[in-house]
Amino acid sequence: MEHCLDKEFSPLSLSLSLSLSLSLSLSLFSPHPSCLPRMRTSFMSRDKTSIAVLIMSKMNSTESRRRHHRLRAYLQPARLGSSFPQEPHRPGTFLSLCLSLSISAAPLPFPFRFLQQQLFYPSLWQQHSNMHAPPAPLQMRPAYHPEGLYDDESKVASQRNAQTITQMWHQNGRCPEGTIPIRRTKEEDVLRASSVRRYGKKKRRSAPNPMSVDPDMLNESGHQHAIAYVEGDKYYGAKATINVWQPKIEQANEFSLSQLWILGGSFGQDLNSIEAGWQVSPDLYGDNNTRLFTYWTSDAYQATGCYNLLCSGFIQINNQIAMGASIFPISNYGGSQYDINILVWKDPKEGNWWLQFGNDYVLGYWPSFLFSYLADSASMIEWGGEVVNSEPDGSHTSTQMGSGHFPEEGFGKASYFRNVQVVDSTNNLKPPRGVGTFTEQSSCYDVQDGSNADWGTYFYYGGPGKNSNCP
Repeated sequence: MEHCLDKEFSPLSLSLSLSLSLSLSLSLFSPHPSCLPRMRTSFMSRDKTSIAVLIMSKMNSTESRRRHHRLRAYLQPARLGSSFPQEPHRPGTFLSLCLSLSISAAPLPFPFRFLQQQLFYPSLWQQHSNMHAPPAPLQMRPAYHPEGLYDDESKVASQRNAQTITQMWHQNGRCPEGTIPIRRTKEEDVLRASSVRRYGKKKRRSAPNPMSVDPDMLNESGHQHAIAYVEGDKYYGAKATINVWQPKIEQANEFSLSQLWILGGSFGQDLNSIEAGWQVSPDLYGDNNTRLFTYWTSDAYQATGCYNLLCSGFIQINNQIAMGASIFPISNYGGSQYDINILVWKDPKEGNWWLQFGNDYVLGYWPSFLFSYLADSASMIEWGGEVVNSEPDGSHTSTQMGSGHFPEEGFGKASYFRNVQVVDSTNNLKPPRGVGTFTEQSSCYDVQDGSNADWGTYFYYGGPGKNSNCP
Protein backbone atom coordinates (compact mmCIF):
# COMPACT_ATOMS: atom_id res chain seq x y z
CA MET A 1 0.00 0.00 0.00
CA GLU A 2 1.31 3.37 -0.98
CA HIS A 3 1.53 6.27 1.47
CA CYS A 4 2.28 9.90 0.91
CA LEU A 5 5.66 9.59 2.64
CA ASP A 6 8.98 11.34 2.45
CA LYS A 7 11.32 8.71 0.98
CA GLU A 8 14.04 9.69 3.48
CA PHE A 9 11.98 8.09 6.26
CA SER A 10 11.47 4.35 6.58
CA PRO A 11 8.15 3.58 8.29
CA LEU A 12 7.90 1.25 11.23
CA SER A 13 4.98 -0.99 10.30
CA LEU A 14 2.82 -3.37 12.23
CA SER A 15 0.36 -5.38 10.16
CA LEU A 16 -2.53 -7.34 11.57
CA SER A 17 -4.38 -9.84 9.39
CA LEU A 18 -8.12 -10.06 9.88
CA SER A 19 -10.85 -11.88 8.00
CA LEU A 20 -12.11 -10.58 4.65
CA SER A 21 -8.73 -8.99 3.91
CA LEU A 22 -9.18 -6.34 6.60
CA SER A 23 -5.69 -5.20 7.59
CA LEU A 24 -4.33 -2.47 9.77
CA SER A 25 -0.94 -0.94 9.16
CA LEU A 26 0.46 1.45 11.73
CA SER A 27 3.28 3.61 10.42
CA LEU A 28 5.40 6.10 12.32
CA PHE A 29 6.77 8.79 10.03
CA SER A 30 7.35 12.51 9.47
CA PRO A 31 5.57 13.56 6.26
CA HIS A 32 5.82 16.97 4.66
CA PRO A 33 3.55 19.46 6.45
CA SER A 34 1.56 20.21 3.29
CA CYS A 35 1.18 16.67 2.03
CA LEU A 36 -0.89 14.72 4.52
CA PRO A 37 -3.28 12.45 2.61
CA ARG A 38 -6.48 11.76 4.43
CA MET A 39 -8.01 9.16 2.14
CA ARG A 40 -6.79 7.10 -0.76
CA THR A 41 -9.16 5.31 -3.10
CA SER A 42 -8.18 3.14 -6.05
CA PHE A 43 -10.11 0.59 -8.07
CA MET A 44 -8.18 -2.68 -8.26
CA SER A 45 -10.76 -4.52 -10.35
CA ARG A 46 -14.42 -4.38 -11.22
CA ASP A 47 -15.48 -6.26 -8.12
CA LYS A 48 -12.94 -5.06 -5.55
CA THR A 49 -12.15 -1.72 -4.04
CA SER A 50 -9.06 -0.90 -2.00
CA ILE A 51 -9.67 1.81 0.53
CA ALA A 52 -7.08 3.57 2.63
CA VAL A 53 -7.83 6.08 5.35
CA LEU A 54 -5.11 8.07 7.07
CA ILE A 55 -5.78 9.28 10.59
CA MET A 56 -3.36 11.78 12.12
CA SER A 57 -2.77 12.03 15.86
CA LYS A 58 -0.16 13.85 17.90
CA MET A 59 2.23 11.56 19.70
CA ASN A 60 5.38 11.64 21.81
CA SER A 61 7.25 9.10 23.90
CA THR A 62 5.30 9.79 27.10
CA GLU A 63 1.87 9.38 25.58
CA SER A 64 2.47 6.72 22.92
CA ARG A 65 0.93 3.91 24.99
CA ARG A 66 -2.24 5.88 25.65
CA ARG A 67 -2.49 6.73 21.96
CA HIS A 68 -2.02 3.11 21.01
CA HIS A 69 -5.03 2.07 23.10
CA ARG A 70 -7.11 4.90 21.67
CA LEU A 71 -6.62 3.58 18.14
CA ARG A 72 -9.19 0.91 18.89
CA ALA A 73 -11.76 3.58 19.59
CA TYR A 74 -11.24 5.05 16.12
CA LEU A 75 -12.66 1.88 14.58
CA GLN A 76 -15.82 1.78 16.66
CA PRO A 77 -18.90 2.61 14.57
CA ALA A 78 -20.00 5.32 16.98
CA ARG A 79 -16.78 7.24 16.30
CA LEU A 80 -17.12 6.85 12.53
CA GLY A 81 -20.65 8.14 12.24
CA SER A 82 -19.95 11.82 11.64
CA SER A 83 -16.62 12.19 9.88
CA PHE A 84 -13.17 10.73 9.45
CA PRO A 85 -11.40 11.03 12.82
CA GLN A 86 -8.67 13.64 12.78
CA GLU A 87 -7.11 15.02 15.93
CA PRO A 88 -5.06 18.18 16.28
CA HIS A 89 -1.35 17.54 16.19
CA ARG A 90 1.96 19.30 16.51
CA PRO A 91 4.73 19.46 13.89
CA GLY A 92 7.23 16.64 14.02
CA THR A 93 6.32 13.00 14.57
CA PHE A 94 2.89 11.72 13.59
CA LEU A 95 1.04 8.47 13.92
CA SER A 96 -0.71 7.20 10.81
CA LEU A 97 -3.32 4.48 10.83
CA CYS A 98 -3.83 3.02 7.38
CA LEU A 99 -6.96 0.93 7.05
CA SER A 100 -7.09 -1.26 3.95
CA LEU A 101 -10.45 -2.85 3.34
CA SER A 102 -10.81 -5.14 0.31
CA ILE A 103 -14.47 -5.59 -0.49
CA SER A 104 -15.84 -8.16 -2.90
CA ALA A 105 -19.08 -7.82 -4.79
CA ALA A 106 -20.71 -10.42 -2.51
CA PRO A 107 -22.70 -9.14 0.48
CA LEU A 108 -20.48 -8.34 3.43
CA PRO A 109 -21.09 -9.58 6.97
CA PHE A 110 -22.71 -6.95 9.16
CA PRO A 111 -19.63 -5.40 10.87
CA PHE A 112 -17.72 -4.84 7.65
CA ARG A 113 -20.68 -3.58 5.65
CA PHE A 114 -21.34 -1.15 8.49
CA LEU A 115 -17.71 0.02 8.45
CA GLN A 116 -17.78 0.51 4.68
CA GLN A 117 -20.91 2.66 4.77
CA GLN A 118 -19.83 4.61 7.84
CA LEU A 119 -16.43 5.50 6.37
CA PHE A 120 -17.54 6.63 2.95
CA TYR A 121 -21.23 7.42 3.23
CA PRO A 122 -21.90 8.70 6.78
CA SER A 123 -24.52 11.20 5.64
CA LEU A 124 -26.23 8.56 3.50
CA TRP A 125 -26.08 6.13 6.39
CA GLN A 126 -27.73 8.62 8.71
CA GLN A 127 -30.59 9.05 6.22
CA HIS A 128 -31.05 5.40 5.28
CA SER A 129 -30.85 2.64 7.90
CA ASN A 130 -31.28 -0.29 5.50
CA MET A 131 -28.01 -2.20 5.88
CA HIS A 132 -28.66 -4.26 2.76
CA ALA A 133 -28.80 -1.25 0.41
CA PRO A 134 -25.29 -0.77 -1.01
CA PRO A 135 -23.93 2.79 -1.12
CA ALA A 136 -23.50 4.48 -4.47
CA PRO A 137 -20.03 3.99 -5.99
CA LEU A 138 -17.45 6.72 -5.68
CA GLN A 139 -17.01 8.84 -8.80
CA MET A 140 -13.45 9.52 -9.93
CA ARG A 141 -14.52 11.94 -12.67
CA PRO A 142 -17.69 13.72 -13.79
CA ALA A 143 -19.71 12.10 -16.54
CA TYR A 144 -20.18 15.46 -18.28
CA HIS A 145 -18.66 18.95 -18.25
CA PRO A 146 -20.76 22.00 -19.13
CA GLU A 147 -20.73 22.84 -22.81
CA GLY A 148 -18.65 25.92 -23.60
CA LEU A 149 -16.33 25.38 -20.64
CA TYR A 150 -13.17 25.22 -22.72
CA ASP A 151 -14.03 27.95 -25.21
CA ASP A 152 -11.16 30.42 -25.51
CA GLU A 153 -11.65 33.39 -23.22
CA SER A 154 -11.26 36.85 -24.71
CA LYS A 155 -7.91 38.45 -24.03
CA VAL A 156 -8.15 41.43 -21.74
CA ALA A 157 -6.46 44.56 -23.10
CA SER A 158 -4.85 45.59 -19.83
CA GLN A 159 -1.77 45.11 -17.75
CA ARG A 160 -3.20 41.94 -16.23
CA ASN A 161 -0.40 39.50 -15.43
CA ALA A 162 -0.65 36.09 -17.14
CA GLN A 163 1.25 34.22 -14.41
CA THR A 164 -0.62 31.19 -13.13
CA ILE A 165 -1.93 31.26 -9.58
CA THR A 166 -0.90 28.27 -7.52
CA GLN A 167 -0.73 27.18 -3.87
CA MET A 168 2.23 27.94 -1.62
CA TRP A 169 2.82 24.34 -0.54
CA HIS A 170 3.68 23.44 -4.16
CA GLN A 171 7.06 25.11 -3.59
CA ASN A 172 8.07 22.11 -1.47
CA GLY A 173 6.60 19.25 -3.46
CA ARG A 174 3.35 17.55 -4.42
CA CYS A 175 1.31 14.55 -3.35
CA PRO A 176 1.53 11.41 -5.53
CA GLU A 177 -1.34 9.89 -7.48
CA GLY A 178 -3.75 7.93 -5.34
CA THR A 179 -3.62 10.39 -2.44
CA ILE A 180 -5.14 13.76 -1.66
CA PRO A 181 -3.47 16.67 0.16
CA ILE A 182 -5.07 17.74 3.41
CA ARG A 183 -4.23 20.75 5.52
CA ARG A 184 -3.09 19.93 9.04
CA THR A 185 -5.54 20.72 11.82
CA LYS A 186 -3.60 21.89 14.86
CA GLU A 187 -4.69 21.99 18.46
CA GLU A 188 -4.74 25.76 18.48
CA ASP A 189 -7.04 25.75 15.43
CA VAL A 190 -9.75 23.97 17.39
CA LEU A 191 -9.17 26.03 20.54
CA ARG A 192 -9.84 29.26 18.61
CA ALA A 193 -13.37 28.09 17.80
CA SER A 194 -16.26 29.01 20.09
CA SER A 195 -16.78 25.28 20.65
CA VAL A 196 -15.60 21.98 19.22
CA ARG A 197 -19.05 21.50 17.72
CA ARG A 198 -18.87 24.83 15.90
CA TYR A 199 -15.29 24.39 14.63
CA GLY A 200 -15.17 24.81 10.86
CA LYS A 201 -18.74 26.10 10.61
CA LYS A 202 -20.24 29.43 9.61
CA LYS A 203 -22.76 31.28 11.71
CA ARG A 204 -26.43 30.93 10.86
CA ARG A 205 -27.94 33.27 8.26
CA SER A 206 -24.60 33.60 6.56
CA ALA A 207 -25.94 33.56 2.99
CA PRO A 208 -27.09 36.99 1.77
CA ASN A 209 -30.82 37.38 1.19
CA PRO A 210 -31.36 40.11 -1.43
CA MET A 211 -35.09 40.08 -0.68
CA SER A 212 -34.58 41.28 2.90
CA VAL A 213 -32.89 44.37 4.30
CA ASP A 214 -34.22 43.87 7.81
CA PRO A 215 -31.76 45.73 10.08
CA ASP A 216 -32.55 43.37 12.96
CA MET A 217 -31.44 40.40 10.87
CA LEU A 218 -28.30 42.29 9.84
CA ASN A 219 -27.31 43.00 13.43
CA GLU A 220 -28.14 39.46 14.55
CA SER A 221 -26.02 37.66 11.96
CA GLY A 222 -23.10 40.09 11.91
CA HIS A 223 -22.44 39.20 8.26
CA GLN A 224 -22.42 41.81 5.49
CA HIS A 225 -22.28 41.33 1.74
CA ALA A 226 -21.84 43.01 -1.61
CA ILE A 227 -23.11 40.66 -4.29
CA ALA A 228 -24.59 40.15 -7.74
CA TYR A 229 -27.32 37.52 -8.09
CA VAL A 230 -29.89 35.86 -10.33
CA GLU A 231 -33.09 34.09 -9.31
CA GLY A 232 -36.42 33.00 -10.74
CA ASP A 233 -35.22 30.05 -12.84
CA LYS A 234 -33.67 26.61 -12.40
CA TYR A 235 -29.87 26.71 -12.32
CA TYR A 236 -27.47 23.80 -12.62
CA GLY A 237 -24.21 25.54 -11.82
CA ALA A 238 -22.24 28.76 -11.93
CA LYS A 239 -18.82 30.01 -12.97
CA ALA A 240 -16.75 33.15 -12.40
CA THR A 241 -13.25 34.54 -12.60
CA ILE A 242 -12.50 36.09 -9.21
CA ASN A 243 -9.87 38.76 -8.55
CA VAL A 244 -7.59 37.66 -5.66
CA TRP A 245 -6.59 40.02 -2.82
CA GLN A 246 -5.51 39.88 0.80
CA PRO A 247 -7.95 42.11 2.69
CA LYS A 248 -7.02 43.33 6.15
CA ILE A 249 -8.94 41.84 9.08
CA GLU A 250 -9.50 43.97 12.19
CA GLN A 251 -10.58 41.31 14.69
CA ALA A 252 -9.38 37.70 14.81
CA ASN A 253 -12.97 36.43 14.95
CA GLU A 254 -13.85 38.19 11.67
CA PHE A 255 -13.24 37.09 8.11
CA SER A 256 -13.40 38.41 4.57
CA LEU A 257 -14.17 36.23 1.57
CA SER A 258 -15.09 36.31 -2.10
CA GLN A 259 -17.11 33.41 -3.41
CA LEU A 260 -20.06 32.09 -5.37
CA TRP A 261 -23.16 30.59 -3.76
CA ILE A 262 -25.35 27.84 -5.26
CA LEU A 263 -28.63 28.14 -3.33
CA GLY A 264 -31.86 26.19 -2.98
CA GLY A 265 -34.80 26.45 -0.60
CA SER A 266 -35.79 29.40 1.54
CA PHE A 267 -33.69 31.63 3.77
CA GLY A 268 -35.36 30.08 6.80
CA GLN A 269 -34.44 26.73 8.32
CA ASP A 270 -34.08 24.70 5.14
CA LEU A 271 -31.56 26.61 3.02
CA ASN A 272 -29.25 24.47 0.86
CA SER A 273 -25.96 26.12 -0.09
CA ILE A 274 -22.79 25.15 -1.95
CA GLU A 275 -20.01 27.73 -1.78
CA ALA A 276 -16.49 28.12 -3.14
CA GLY A 277 -13.93 30.92 -3.49
CA TRP A 278 -11.11 32.50 -1.49
CA GLN A 279 -11.05 33.82 2.06
CA VAL A 280 -8.93 35.36 4.80
CA SER A 281 -9.95 33.99 8.20
CA PRO A 282 -7.55 34.27 11.17
CA ASP A 283 -10.03 32.47 13.41
CA LEU A 284 -10.21 29.40 11.16
CA TYR A 285 -6.61 29.19 9.90
CA GLY A 286 -4.55 31.11 12.45
CA ASP A 287 -3.07 33.60 9.96
CA ASN A 288 -4.01 36.25 7.40
CA ASN A 289 -3.17 34.30 4.25
CA THR A 290 -5.56 34.22 1.31
CA ARG A 291 -6.83 30.64 0.98
CA LEU A 292 -8.97 28.53 -1.34
CA PHE A 293 -12.07 27.25 0.45
CA THR A 294 -15.38 25.46 0.05
CA TYR A 295 -18.48 25.28 2.23
CA TRP A 296 -21.81 23.48 2.20
CA THR A 297 -24.96 23.24 4.30
CA SER A 298 -28.37 21.64 3.87
CA ASP A 299 -30.12 23.28 6.85
CA ALA A 300 -29.22 26.97 6.81
CA TYR A 301 -25.87 26.57 8.62
CA GLN A 302 -27.41 24.91 11.67
CA ALA A 303 -26.11 21.35 12.06
CA THR A 304 -24.93 20.21 8.63
CA GLY A 305 -21.92 21.21 6.57
CA CYS A 306 -18.54 22.78 7.16
CA TYR A 307 -15.53 24.37 5.52
CA ASN A 308 -13.29 22.33 3.25
CA LEU A 309 -12.73 18.75 4.54
CA LEU A 310 -13.50 19.42 8.20
CA CYS A 311 -16.52 17.10 8.10
CA SER A 312 -17.91 14.44 5.81
CA GLY A 313 -19.68 15.66 2.69
CA PHE A 314 -17.36 16.94 -0.02
CA ILE A 315 -15.46 14.09 -1.68
CA GLN A 316 -12.07 15.20 -3.00
CA ILE A 317 -10.43 13.29 -5.86
CA ASN A 318 -7.59 15.66 -6.83
CA ASN A 319 -4.03 15.25 -5.49
CA GLN A 320 -2.68 18.65 -6.57
CA ILE A 321 -4.91 21.23 -4.88
CA ALA A 322 -5.44 21.38 -1.10
CA MET A 323 -8.62 22.77 0.41
CA GLY A 324 -7.81 25.58 2.82
CA ALA A 325 -4.26 26.02 1.49
CA SER A 326 -2.78 29.45 0.70
CA ILE A 327 -2.89 30.69 -2.88
CA PHE A 328 -0.49 33.10 -4.51
CA PRO A 329 0.40 35.51 -5.97
CA ILE A 330 -2.18 38.09 -4.92
CA SER A 331 -3.10 41.37 -6.57
CA ASN A 332 -1.40 44.66 -5.74
CA TYR A 333 -3.14 48.03 -5.55
CA GLY A 334 -2.28 49.85 -8.76
CA GLY A 335 -0.08 46.93 -9.85
CA SER A 336 -0.33 43.39 -11.18
CA GLN A 337 -3.73 41.73 -10.97
CA TYR A 338 -4.37 38.01 -10.43
CA ASP A 339 -7.55 35.99 -10.50
CA ILE A 340 -8.84 32.42 -10.18
CA ASN A 341 -11.56 30.53 -12.05
CA ILE A 342 -14.21 28.71 -10.01
CA LEU A 343 -16.85 26.46 -11.57
CA VAL A 344 -19.54 24.45 -9.77
CA TRP A 345 -21.96 22.37 -11.83
CA LYS A 346 -24.43 19.51 -11.49
CA ASP A 347 -23.48 16.38 -13.41
CA PRO A 348 -26.63 15.63 -15.46
CA LYS A 349 -25.99 11.86 -15.33
CA GLU A 350 -25.14 11.18 -11.68
CA GLY A 351 -26.66 14.33 -10.18
CA ASN A 352 -23.66 15.23 -8.02
CA TRP A 353 -22.35 18.80 -7.75
CA TRP A 354 -18.75 19.06 -9.03
CA LEU A 355 -16.10 21.68 -8.30
CA GLN A 356 -13.41 22.80 -10.74
CA PHE A 357 -10.52 25.16 -9.97
CA GLY A 358 -9.00 26.84 -13.02
CA ASN A 359 -9.20 25.02 -16.35
CA ASP A 360 -7.21 21.96 -15.25
CA TYR A 361 -8.24 20.86 -11.76
CA VAL A 362 -11.46 18.97 -11.13
CA LEU A 363 -11.27 18.83 -7.33
CA GLY A 364 -14.20 16.64 -6.33
CA TYR A 365 -17.92 16.70 -5.68
CA TRP A 366 -20.77 17.06 -3.21
CA PRO A 367 -23.05 13.99 -3.49
CA SER A 368 -26.61 14.93 -4.35
CA PHE A 369 -27.99 13.00 -1.37
CA LEU A 370 -26.52 15.64 0.97
CA PHE A 371 -29.24 18.05 -0.11
CA SER A 372 -33.00 18.37 -0.40
CA TYR A 373 -33.62 21.28 -2.78
CA LEU A 374 -30.23 21.07 -4.51
CA ALA A 375 -30.85 17.40 -5.24
CA ASP A 376 -32.82 18.78 -8.20
CA SER A 377 -31.49 22.25 -9.06
CA ALA A 378 -30.64 25.65 -7.60
CA SER A 379 -33.17 28.47 -7.42
CA MET A 380 -30.66 31.30 -6.89
CA ILE A 381 -27.01 31.99 -7.73
CA GLU A 382 -24.95 34.64 -5.97
CA TRP A 383 -21.44 35.97 -6.56
CA GLY A 384 -19.58 38.46 -4.39
CA GLY A 385 -18.00 39.32 -1.08
CA GLU A 386 -18.84 38.66 2.55
CA VAL A 387 -17.34 39.92 5.82
CA VAL A 388 -18.07 39.48 9.50
CA ASN A 389 -18.77 42.73 11.30
CA SER A 390 -18.37 42.13 15.05
CA GLU A 391 -18.77 45.85 15.75
CA PRO A 392 -15.66 46.26 17.91
CA ASP A 393 -16.04 49.07 20.45
CA GLY A 394 -19.59 49.59 19.22
CA SER A 395 -18.59 50.88 15.78
CA HIS A 396 -18.43 49.25 12.37
CA THR A 397 -15.43 47.03 11.73
CA SER A 398 -12.60 48.19 9.49
CA THR A 399 -12.26 44.67 8.04
CA GLN A 400 -11.90 45.09 4.29
CA MET A 401 -13.89 43.39 1.55
CA GLY A 402 -12.12 42.57 -1.72
CA SER A 403 -9.27 45.02 -2.19
CA GLY A 404 -10.57 47.28 0.57
CA HIS A 405 -11.54 49.94 -2.00
CA PHE A 406 -14.90 50.94 -3.44
CA PRO A 407 -16.03 49.76 -6.91
CA GLU A 408 -15.80 53.17 -8.55
CA GLU A 409 -11.99 53.05 -8.38
CA GLY A 410 -12.06 50.42 -11.15
CA PHE A 411 -9.48 47.98 -12.48
CA GLY A 412 -6.25 47.58 -10.55
CA LYS A 413 -7.72 49.16 -7.44
CA ALA A 414 -11.14 47.64 -6.82
CA SER A 415 -11.78 43.89 -6.72
CA TYR A 416 -13.88 42.28 -9.46
CA PHE A 417 -15.74 39.21 -10.68
CA ARG A 418 -15.68 38.77 -14.46
CA ASN A 419 -17.01 36.27 -17.00
CA VAL A 420 -19.89 35.50 -14.66
CA GLN A 421 -21.97 32.62 -16.06
CA VAL A 422 -24.64 30.09 -15.10
CA VAL A 423 -25.22 26.50 -16.23
CA ASP A 424 -28.69 26.00 -17.73
CA SER A 425 -30.91 22.91 -18.00
CA THR A 426 -29.14 21.80 -21.20
CA ASN A 427 -25.76 21.78 -19.41
CA ASN A 428 -24.56 24.88 -21.25
CA LEU A 429 -22.68 27.82 -19.74
CA LYS A 430 -24.64 30.99 -20.46
CA PRO A 431 -24.46 34.66 -19.43
CA PRO A 432 -26.91 35.27 -16.57
CA ARG A 433 -30.09 37.17 -17.36
CA GLY A 434 -31.68 39.71 -15.06
CA VAL A 435 -28.68 40.21 -12.78
CA GLY A 436 -29.43 42.13 -9.61
CA THR A 437 -27.08 43.59 -7.02
CA PHE A 438 -27.39 43.77 -3.25
CA THR A 439 -25.52 45.19 -0.26
CA GLU A 440 -26.72 45.85 3.26
CA GLN A 441 -24.75 49.10 3.72
CA SER A 442 -23.40 50.65 0.53
CA SER A 443 -21.46 53.23 2.54
CA CYS A 444 -19.36 50.40 3.98
CA TYR A 445 -19.20 47.93 1.06
CA ASP A 446 -20.69 48.47 -2.38
CA VAL A 447 -21.17 46.73 -5.74
CA GLN A 448 -21.45 47.98 -9.36
CA ASP A 449 -22.16 45.66 -12.29
CA GLY A 450 -21.62 45.94 -16.03
CA SER A 451 -21.07 44.02 -19.27
CA ASN A 452 -18.66 44.23 -22.21
CA ALA A 453 -17.14 42.06 -24.94
CA ASP A 454 -13.94 41.22 -23.04
CA TRP A 455 -15.28 40.46 -19.56
CA GLY A 456 -18.85 39.42 -20.35
CA THR A 457 -21.00 40.01 -17.28
CA TYR A 458 -18.86 41.50 -14.52
CA PHE A 459 -19.00 43.62 -11.39
CA TYR A 460 -16.68 45.50 -9.07
CA TYR A 461 -17.36 45.19 -5.36
CA GLY A 462 -15.92 45.75 -1.89
CA GLY A 463 -14.90 48.55 0.41
CA PRO A 464 -12.94 49.51 3.52
CA GLY A 465 -15.65 48.98 6.09
CA LYS A 466 -15.43 51.72 8.71
CA ASN A 467 -14.98 55.19 7.22
CA SER A 468 -16.41 58.70 7.60
CA ASN A 469 -19.68 57.58 5.95
CA CYS A 470 -19.73 54.22 7.73
CA PRO A 471 -19.13 54.95 11.42
